Amino acid sequence: MTDNIQLQPVRHKKRHDSKRRDGCCPWSRCCGGGDFRPRTVWLGHPEKREQRYPRNVINNQKYNFFTFLPGVLFNQFKYFFNLYFLLLACSQFVNELRLGALYTYWVPLGFVLIITIVREAVEEMRCFLRDKEVNSQIYSKLSTRGEPLFPPIKHFFFVGIIVENRTLTSITSSVPSLECVILVLTKPSLYGDPPVNESLSIENTLWASTVIASGTVVGVVIYTGKELRSVMNTSNPRHKIGLFDLEVNCLTKILFGALVVVSLVMVALQHFAGRWYLQIFRFLLLFSNIVPISLRVNLDMGKMVFSWMIKKDSKIPGTVVRASTFPEQLGRISYLLTDKTGTLTQNEMVFRRLHLGTVAYGMDSMDEVQSHVFSAYTQVFPRIPCAPKVRKTISSRVHEAVKAIALVHNVTPVYESNGVTDQAEAEMHYEDTCRVYQASSPDEVSLVQWTESVGLTLVGRDQSSMQLRTPSGQILNFTILQIFPFTYESKRMGIIVRDESTGEITFYMKGADVMMAGIVQYNDWLEEECGNMAREGLRVLVVAKKSLTEEQYQDFEARYVQAKLSVHDRSLKVATVIESLEMEMELLCLTGVEDQLQADVRPTLEILRNAGIKVWMLTGDKLETATCTAKNAHLVTRNQDIHVFRPVTTRSEAHLELNAFRRKHDCALVISGDSLEVCLKYYEYEFMELACQSPAVVCCRCAPTQKAQIVRLLQERTGKLTCAVGDGGNDVSMIQEADCGVGVEGKEGKQASLAADFSITQFKHLGRLLMVHGRNSYKRSAALSQFVIHRSLCISTMQAVFSSVFYFASVPLYQGFLIIGYSTIYTMFPVFSLVLDKDVKSEVAMLYPELYKDLLKGRPLSFKTFLIWVLISIYQGSIIMYGALLLFESEFVHIVAISFTSLILTELLMVALTVQTWHWLMIVAELLSLACYIASLVFLHEFIGMGRYEILTVYVYFIATLSFVWKVTAITLVSCLPLYILKYLRRRFSPPSYSKLTS
Repeated sequence: MTDNIQLQPVRHKKRHDSKRRDGCCPWSRCCGGGDFRPRTVWLGHPEKREQRYPRNVINNQKYNFFTFLPGVLFNQFKYFFNLYFLLLACSQFVNELRLGALYTYWVPLGFVLIITIVREAVEEMRCFLRDKEVNSQIYSKLSTRGEPLFPPIKHFFFVGIIVENRTLTSITSSVPSLECVILVLTKPSLYGDPPVNESLSIENTLWASTVIASGTVVGVVIYTGKELRSVMNTSNPRHKIGLFDLEVNCLTKILFGALVVVSLVMVALQHFAGRWYLQIFRFLLLFSNIVPISLRVNLDMGKMVFSWMIKKDSKIPGTVVRASTFPEQLGRISYLLTDKTGTLTQNEMVFRRLHLGTVAYGMDSMDEVQSHVFSAYTQVFPRIPCAPKVRKTISSRVHEAVKAIALVHNVTPVYESNGVTDQAEAEMHYEDTCRVYQASSPDEVSLVQWTESVGLTLVGRDQSSMQLRTPSGQILNFTILQIFPFTYESKRMGIIVRDESTGEITFYMKGADVMMAGIVQYNDWLEEECGNMAREGLRVLVVAKKSLTEEQYQDFEARYVQAKLSVHDRSLKVATVIESLEMEMELLCLTGVEDQLQADVRPTLEILRNAGIKVWMLTGDKLETATCTAKNAHLVTRNQDIHVFRPVTTRSEAHLELNAFRRKHDCALVISGDSLEVCLKYYEYEFMELACQSPAVVCCRCAPTQKAQIVRLLQERTGKLTCAVGDGGNDVSMIQEADCGVGVEGKEGKQASLAADFSITQFKHLGRLLMVHGRNSYKRSAALSQFVIHRSLCISTMQAVFSSVFYFASVPLYQGFLIIGYSTIYTMFPVFSLVLDKDVKSEVAMLYPELYKDLLKGRPLSFKTFLIWVLISIYQGSIIMYGALLLFESEFVHIVAISFTSLILTELLMVALTVQTWHWLMIVAELLSLACYIASLVFLHEFIGMGRYEILTVYVYFIATLSFVWKVTAITLVSCLPLYILKYLRRRFSPPSYSKLTS
């Protein structure tokens, strides 16, 4: 037997990225992409489907087995930097252009590629293992009669198969089917005969990360893979390139331009004689060290070290670096955009206020509410069906409000026994010590916990019934007739229940004040009290009810079922039927819950503000709540005024309000999403200019797309780096759009954490992440890149001097072995050890966040510092080469030995003079490099330029060594001593900002 179920298709949302995700190819609908027809699902018979659907396999890998190597190589050589060195290496196959051994060019290039390939392979393997873990989940496949089939299937679901997960026995377990939509099946839909047509809606759907309270799940798969709404509504994250990498890339282009100029000058000094065009290419190859190939390797390895330091920092436990390509980006953040709920606040709600219009109850008067509830269930009143309508007492109003709050929710009580859910115990004993509440929102749990504290306890719930326990221990049974879940569009939820003891049918509803104001009966206190509670930082819900007769409900149910069975425009028809019931409802009460701040939010925001970072809070909460939270968190200081942007709908209103805000100085801005949209439509430039001048900005009632839009506008208008922080799925677009995305692992899952570049467990860790690790990563990367460029420019300058002396000949000064050894064995470790250097201690950087503000100007790596290092390189290279030529004595030591040794010692000494805080690994790197070179003088003398007899003959070796040491020492002192004196004088008369902190 097969049951066919007509399902409403999911419409593909228009995307703004270039990559199609609605099918396997742009021209085919073989995967179901772009097919908006209603689909018929054959239960248990997926082979009878009329169309093909995408596979339900999670695959986050960038490559497969066949495309890995070509893809990695393509991604490397599509950039000018690596392509340049590839062309240089290939040119050595031409005899007329060859300047040395092939390994001189191919070994460094091969080393760079091996490092990149290994890194990509490790990341791909990690991604593969994560995908494999999810795709290997085991499920039981059922027949149409509900009987299990063997063998069990893995995560490769198909549309139409019936599955059962028998492993969901703990309340903390969740459905791991992240890439499929499962509809829960009831007994009639499995065993019914003849076929039963049922309307399936959101209430029958198991979404990703659904928590199962108890039992097992039996369902039919209807949407898989790329047809999921979560996949279609999520844009591809943009490929982020760090600002530092762009700056280094710009400097390498300048170096390449200098390389071309030097080559042309050398040929011009030869008067373009002979085959001058070949000479240009030979000089390009000869001076190719001007553009250092080791720069990319050193920076990539440095970033890996920085990422490792972040993950291993014990003061920010649980921090994960998901994008290790730009940790230095954290050291230059100018704007921080943060979510409120779950990020600045704990997302743990505490019930604070119950307002009935004429009377309000706070935390200090909840005992009165408890006494009213107790009296309502202990006193017996005669029931008079036709009693005239009289004014209700406070006790009855409190009782009705508490009862409504205890019924209108989606909370399920779960009972644990030694960590295992015991449903039988839940139904029989309702033991309070074993009960745990499960819900989709912490707001719901806080309300139910509060009703339990005042005497009305939710003790049981299933799909069709609910049980409440009164203060006297009596169990009240309610039948759930209909549930209208909360949606982002409706901003309210409702439930229709029947009291089994009286037969009364009641429609309860709760929601945001902006939506409920037009639903409840006229009153004169709702708007005012909602504003008052919101200004106290409370999240407000309006609770109302409506009594229904049996005839009224039967009429509504008939129309509602008919609307749900519609194939076309089902949502509109269902909403129309529900709205016919949402009229003239009785206003019962207002509830106010408080979302407490995260630990150390205030000092963290103060640190960020002192560091020169402007913080913008983007939240979906109402204006009053957002403003109060901003004040409590000290996002807005006490001496700052707040300009609340009035609601605007037209261009003229926006113009007037912008002028009003322009007249204020040092004033924080609070604006709603609707007004923001109007301002950006007509006065985008003016609004962003004024907002960027404000010390803090709060955007309330902000949609997820608006969050991403604000980040994008900040990047375009200011050119500064942005950092977005959030914890929920509605923050993913903002996190992916920002230059640095930080996800907080909160109660809303790990969606934001997995989509972010950096993941933290608490908001307070953001301070250390930026002030310490971001600052150190940026300064160390700048120092490392400058030293690598300096190292290459020195040897290129020496080559230029050598060529000039010998009539501008394109003759290599050093052999290929020396060039490779110079940039690897002899100087790599000391230069790379700069990734351990730091100017101040971590405690000082946290105590004085003003040090971070200096980095926002980009001074550690600028055109000025680049020019200084270029001049230093030219000076030292010239001194070494001219000094070697001046002290040249052919009978003792060859010129190559003197110049090369002076070059090595100069580089080691320059590293030592630059280090600000010595680490034991730095000392080891210096001594190890020096020892390697001394060993090379003895064992590889032929490559260094010393004769065999000069090494083996003791007397000659002694004399040669003395001469060698004297000449090298003289050259090294001349090349380094003036620079050290200038550095000393600069520190003496123009000390850095942190000099007093380190003294």
